[in-house]
Amino acid sequence: MNGASAAANAAFAWLVHLSFQLDFTFAIIGAGLLLLAGWRVRSAILRKRRMRELEEDMEDLRGANIAVKAALDDTRKKVAEVTLAIAQKTDAREKKITGELQIIENLIRDFAANVAMKSQEQIAASPAQLREPGASPAPVLTDPAMLEIIRRALEENRVDLCLQPIVSLPQRKVRYFEALSRLRSDDGTVIMPAQFVRVAAPAGLMSVVDNLLLFRCVQIVRRLTRKHREMAVFCNISSHTLADAEFFPQFLDFMHHHRDLAGQIIFEFTQDAVLSAHAGEEANLRYLANLGFRLSMDQVTRVDFDFARARKLGFHFLKLRAGTLLSGMKSAGARVAAEDFKDLLSRNGLNLIVERVEDEKTVVQLLEYNVDFGQGYLFGEPRPVRDVAEVSDARAAAPPANVTVLPAGLVRRLAG
Repeated sequence: MNGASAAANAAFAWLVHLSFQLDFTFAIIGAGLLLLAGWRVRSAILRKRRMRELEEDMEDLRGANIAVKAALDDTRKKVAEVTLAIAQKTDAREKKITGELQIIENLIRDFAANVAMKSQEQIAASPAQLREPGASPAPVLTDPAMLEIIRRALEENRVDLCLQPIVSLPQRKVRYFEALSRLRSDDGTVIMPAQFVRVAAPAGLMSVVDNLLLFRCVQIVRRLTRKHREMAVFCNISSHTLADAEFFPQFLDFMHHHRDLAGQIIFEFTQDAVLSAHAGEEANLRYLANLGFRLSMDQVTRVDFDFARARKLGFHFLKLRAGTLLSGMKSAGARVAAEDFKDLLSRNGLNLIVERVEDEKTVVQLLEYNVDFGQGYLFGEPRPVRDVAEVSDARAAAPPANVTVLPAGLVRRLAG
């Protein structure tokens, strides 16, 4: 006991001694016992209060635990719903891709049948039927071997879709890619477009070639844009296809159902195809542009045409060879100085892409003309892309001089 308790005990004992005339010693003992009992009662009351408070705290913890569990269950439910939605979306996308691949297979079969038929026609034809009077034999139509090579390359899926970078200037940051098709023969020899177009065009097969290229562009773009929605690929459409009254409406219908790719595919037509287009073909170009697809004009040899009309048709890009801009504008019919040509295009809503850029000296000269974009072997040669992820990585940094930044491959077997 502390001093206060001892004093209280002595006072209480003295009071008992006076009241009950008990011996003072007994009074002290009795008072101590009574105080001890009171202390124990008080301790029991305090313990009970602490237990009650502890039980209340435990109840609060149980309530909090139930709330956390409910929140976790709700989160799991939402995660399951999101997972299901993603799975359904992925399944729908895979079904769409599968459907596209089936179309590719059908196109290849049709193409192979047409090529085989043309080959037989050429073999059966006599030389007199295959050449004009006084003309040398036309290798296009008298080369069934080339037709057979094309047929086998398509049947065996030996079609490479190569990508060449288009960079912004002066940063040299990869902004776009141009898709270029290549065929491979049985022994691995690469067949360039200039070779197979000479055979396929007279045979009336270029629309099928373009169709195959288009489907492969769609597959590449779908994969590339999963991480980079700003990615865009230039896809070439031949003049034969633009003029094909049977194929081009089907092409427009296909793109109508794939408007989600409008920001990622830029269709490219030659200047000759655009300037010689009749009213129906111009309407098709405008329809394609109204779907949201941007158009590009390449193989430009004349710069004295109506740029405003081109913009109204949906063109956003114009490609010009570096040599033409730097030293051939007069012969190309330019109405303004080369230094003002880019500004003229800008006023008509067109972006200038200078191609065939092969050396640093050319780049230095182009910077004086405020060129928007450059393309050429200096920035990267066309290369087949086997690992699509590498293409995305290639866009992250500007290409150093004389170094090809494109990845070393292509998704060679999109249908596989």
